[in-house]
Amino acid sequence: MQIIQIPPRNRRYEKAFIDFPYQLYRNNAQWVPPLKMEMHNIFKPSHPFYEYGQASFFLAVTGTGEVLGRLAVANNHRYNKFHRTKTGFFYYFECIDDLSVARALFSRGFEWCQQQGLNHILGPKGFTVLDGFGLLVEGFEHRSAFGQAYNPAHYPKFIESVGFTKLKDVYTGWIDRNSQISEKVFKAAKIVEKRMGFTAPNINTKRELRAVVDDFKKMYNDTLAVPAGNPPISDEDMDNIVRQLLWIADPKLVRLIYKDTRPIGWILAYPDIGAALQRIRGHLFPLGWLTILRERKKSDWINFNGIGIVKDYQGLGGTAILYKEIFKNVMNYDQYHYAELLQLREENINILLETENMDINFHKTHRLYEKYL
Repeated sequence: MQIIQIPPRNRRYEKAFIDFPYQLYRNNAQWVPPLKMEMHNIFKPSHPFYEYGQASFFLAVTGTGEVLGRLAVANNHRYNKFHRTKTGFFYYFECIDDLSVARALFSRGFEWCQQQGLNHILGPKGFTVLDGFGLLVEGFEHRSAFGQAYNPAHYPKFIESVGFTKLKDVYTGWIDRNSQISEKVFKAAKIVEKRMGFTAPNINTKRELRAVVDDFKKMYNDTLAVPAGNPPISDEDMDNIVRQLLWIADPKLVRLIYKDTRPIGWILAYPDIGAALQRIRGHLFPLGWLTILRERKKSDWINFNGIGIVKDYQGLGGTAILYKEIFKNVMNYDQYHYAELLQLREENINILLETENMDINFHKTHRLYEKYL
């Protein structure tokens, strides 16, 4: 076995890096593949991440060229400048059930980070806010949501064996048409809307959705990015988010909450297209895009990939409006019967406590790990 650092623009190794999970998960019904087109973009200098970061990609291969594992490591200069740290990130870790392969991959990854002058590494954490983060530690029997990380049950043991320890857990829960929501949530939402002057106008078209992108960006930075320990997202990052989400978005699932004209809360939700991605095996062309668009129109599964209230209005009842809108999205549209609230952070005690007013089944746990070098 040898560890290969993929040279720039080496299409053969890039293809091997991208294709390896398809071999690894070929008999796994829960893994949802990414779009291969998006995976190819991570190797291109034009990817938004390379405006402020560097990354390196490694493959573990046999003497005959068989791939045994892969790993990416990154140095996000904007993150380190924002936090005044020297932190690296790992992502795209995949490995056969062989601890020696994992150790060899991470050994090279640690070496690269130290060469970059980094003394701390955490992950799994991707290059953009749409990349899944954390290692699945509970809920292996459930299909991953679109964009959410999935991995075999032996990965946590491998990660911990090379010196990583838990940094934090994030939880995913589901609701369906049989779920119950406390009547006091609806009453609280009605009172807050009247007393505080909050509104949550419908968004009916993609043109209307594009019109609120700047409001969404501001609130993401205020409610998720900085509180989660990330630097504010850039215009380039937002353009990338919009590009990836608009073509599958159902505008009526997105809500922005306003105090007069100021945006103070938001919900980002979209139909899950995981079943279509499994069928097309990551190939958008020639007809994969059509399969995805059909799935978007018939999927009964919603992904809630972000909810938040800006700090000035937390504790004033705004989350009651958020939960009312979440529940309405499942109950009021004939197409949708099931929803997942993706990756609520364990340190966000207020939101987790308020979910007690909703019948949410937390069925997946992802864990973010760290190690000092």
